[in-house]
Amino acid sequence: MQEFLFYHPIVIRYGDLDAQRHVNNARYFTFLEEARVQYLKNLGLWDGTDFDEIGIILLETTCTFKAPIRYEHKVRAGVKMIKLGNKSMELLHSLEDAETGDTFATGRSILVAYDYAAETSIPVPDHWRKTLLTYDGK
Repeated sequence: MQEFLFYHPIVIRYGDLDAQRHVNNARYFTFLEEARVQYLKNLGLWDGTDFDEIGIILLETTCTFKAPIRYEHKVRAGVKMIKLGNKSMELLHSLEDAETGDTFATGRSILVAYDYAAETSIPVPDHWRKTLLTYDGK
């Protein structure tokens, strides 16, 4: 199991469930997305207000489903940077039982530094690079 410095609590809502009485697979991606956003906010890389200034765009995301999440589960989402390139970063994700540490799902995402005004990829800003390397030690 990977060690994460950052965890975000996930609240399971009744509307997240499907006919099989567990969290619908599509919701896992929403949980991973929310954890990514909170990770960036926690590191001070985005304040959560100006979407033109977020400075990244999602290139790819994956999720490997390991066990069903049920309504009564207490869930936390772990996020950590595992690779930092010139214009991109790769994040590792985990959805875990907050009480037992059991893994419900793992995932990863690749984010590209992006200038929304110019509609083009850009190098990862130096202050992002420094913050990410300091926090996750890669």
